[in-house]
Amino acid sequence: MNRNHTLRLLAASATMVCVCQTGTIRPGHAKEIAPPIPTSAAVTAPAAPASAAALTAEEKTRIIDGVCRQLNEAYVFPETAKKMEADLRERQKQGAYDAVTDNKAFADALTEHLRAVSKDKHLSVFYSPKPLPEDLGREPEGSPPAAVREQQRRDMARTNFGFERVERLPGNVGYLDLRGFYAPDAAGETCAAAMTFLSHADALILDLRRNGGGEPAMVALVCSYLFDEGEEVHLNDIYDRPSDSTRQFWTLPTVPGKRLGRRPDVYVLTSSRTFSGAEECTYNLKNTRRATVIGETTGGGAHPGGPRRVNDHFGVWLPTGRAISPITKTNWEGTGVAPDIAVPADQALPLAHRKALEKAIARSQNDPERAEALKKVLADLEKK
Repeated sequence: MNRNHTLRLLAASATMVCVCQTGTIRPGHAKEIAPPIPTSAAVTAPAAPASAAALTAEEKTRIIDGVCRQLNEAYVFPETAKKMEADLRERQKQGAYDAVTDNKAFADALTEHLRAVSKDKHLSVFYSPKPLPEDLGREPEGSPPAAVREQQRRDMARTNFGFERVERLPGNVGYLDLRGFYAPDAAGETCAAAMTFLSHADALILDLRRNGGGEPAMVALVCSYLFDEGEEVHLNDIYDRPSDSTRQFWTLPTVPGKRLGRRPDVYVLTSSRTFSGAEECTYNLKNTRRATVIGETTGGGAHPGGPRRVNDHFGVWLPTGRAISPITKTNWEGTGVAPDIAVPADQALPLAHRKALEKAIARSQNDPERAEALKKVLADLEKK
């Protein structure tokens, strides 16, 4: 789930973001969607005033010790974890943190230095003015209380579970502005309604330009609507270091509502803000040749994980896994997903709409009336 939503829920319950469960999602195993591995954009500190009390040298040492302990225990690449620890220790020895006494500034400095070594945009140290849950980063025992679950659902519902806008554009082109990939058990009903509305479109534009990521299981569900019923497509794998296991994600044999299937052309819109799970969706559809990607190269974060507690007020958003495409055998970490057609993000939607209309016109040569109607729509679009 995205970073801002994650932080809003930390005070209520750690269970939404700290568990990496293993398993396989493939045909015949749709029930395993419920416990996905979290894939989140890097958690950053909530907006907060400067600290009331200045950090002491001893406190900074304890925070660095705690961050390094978490890195060595679970960061996806153990050797890189050792290099990051060595770098932090050397910087501390050289006095790099002596003048930094503000809590948030210290967290930001550690984040900058960790990323300088790892190049990992998911990895960050964050400061919380409110005490962090004691069990943050631990596997929860049982489900959170009903009141907590209901509050979490209300928070997600206020964003319509990431489904910002669903529309039928002129020329029977479907448009979906998706801002996040929430867990299917929460967002599945809204997803089914959106896809059913779009199911008669001759083309689909999937707008991920403002999508910061989310749950891999939801990525698999959304992708499943764009393949034919019964079609088994291996979309992605995620390796998890703490459990030393790999989880597979496949298209689902059945989905609620109506599929679009392979019938409509699909265009995915991207920007430099497209991140994490949104990049996975883009990568999946591009590499399976199911979509044309239009826009900018994406942010470049392919390492899922979650927040872990360092002390009462400091935590680290720790990438503990990595995506592995069954097609490319690698992922988009550090490089992003390159578009098929590169244009500034604000030009991606009109270009995709034009491309969809041009293809529809080419396919309508045996229906002159339809072709003329589409040409008029195209001409009107090009006047704008």
